[in-house]
This record gives sequence, structure tokens and C-alpha cells, in this order.
Amino acid sequence: MTATAATVRILLCDDHAVVRAGLLALLGSEPDIEVVGEAGSGEEAVALAARLAPDVVLMDLQLGEGIDGVEATRRITAAGSGTVHVLVLTTYDTDADITRAIEAGATGYLLKAERPEELFAAIHSAAQGRTTLSAPVASRVMARMRNPLPTLTERELDILGQLSRGLGNRDIARALFISEATVKTHLGRIYDKLGVDTRAGAVAVAKEQRLLP
Repeated sequence: MTATAATVRILLCDDHAVVRAGLLALLGSEPDIEVVGEAGSGEEAVALAARLAPDVVLMDLQLGEGIDGVEATRRITAAGSGTVHVLVLTTYDTDADITRAIEAGATGYLLKAERPEELFAAIHSAAQGRTTLSAPVASRVMARMRNPLPTLTERELDILGQLSRGLGNRDIARALFISEATVKTHLGRIYDKLGVDTRAGAVAVAKEQRLLP
């Protein structure tokens, strides 16, 4: 297909070859959208975005080994000086995923369950720098704005990480060179901030919100 001034040039990034093939077939049906490259990893997407300078990078979030879609988005938008827009296309819609992607510079956030027409419209909006969010994503963003979650301190994140390893208070204290009383104090604050009352609950919420590596 020959590109025209109105054609949106797309770079696909998804670690599943079958998904990329399906998107290629779908986008190929649109005369004003041209797929100029495809990447199976975050690193490959960053390199191709720099070389091909597409209008829009269609980015999945979970990319297997290597950097994830959020970090790839951050690198692409930082290097593109606003000329390359990233449209997240994923199955993940947790608050943490959405927040991380938007903070990394994503122009839009779309779920793979959307209809093809919604995807086409989002691609054109992204190419013009306009934000597009799937309805469930927009609802989550609004809810988060109305009720923002407290931020955990670096020490609280350290303790949460030890907690996820199944360590007790005494072992956490030893690992972090602090007293058990200090561990208990921080755990109380962590529980309050995450809205839980058990160690397992804290770890579960932290994983859902991607607070743990």
C-alpha cells in the first residue's frame, strides 16, 4: 500500500505472533492505516520506533522477557519529542497498569475487547495527539481521581517486598536492620493505606496495583 499524507503509519508491538498477525489483517482492511513494522519485544519496539518514526505505536503492556510495554512507552515518547504517539492496546485494566502507562507518556489506553471501529478511531485520535480511553479505563481513571490511593514510602515498599517473600516481622527487621517495633509500625501504616487488615491482603493488593516487582 502506498502511503498518502492522510495515512497513519503504525508500528505494532506484541509478543504474540498470532495477535500481531490478527492486527495486521485487521488494520490492512483500512485504506488510511499502514503498518510499517512489527516488534515482538519492548527493546525491538524502541529500536524500530527510532528507525521508522511511525505516527503511532500500538503497544501491548506484557511483553515477556526484557522491558515491558510501560518502559518501552517511556523510552519511545522520551526519544520521539512528541512526534511518535503510543496507544496502549492490552487486556490489562488495573489501576496500576493504567496509571503507569499514562505516566510513561501513552496518548491512549484501549482494551483488546473493543470493536474494530473503536480501534480505528483511537488510532486516528492518537496520531493527532488526542487522548482516547476505553470506557472501563475512563471509569477507573475518574474513580482514581476522586479517590486517589495514598503513596507508600520507600521504607514501606521495602517492608512490603520482604512481606511478599513470606518473612515474619523478626526476619524483616533483621533483613532491613530495623527493630521489630518499627516493622509493626510500618505494617500498620501499609494496612491503612492499602485498605487491608492482613499480611496476605497487603501482598495481594500490592500485586494487583503493581507495587511489587
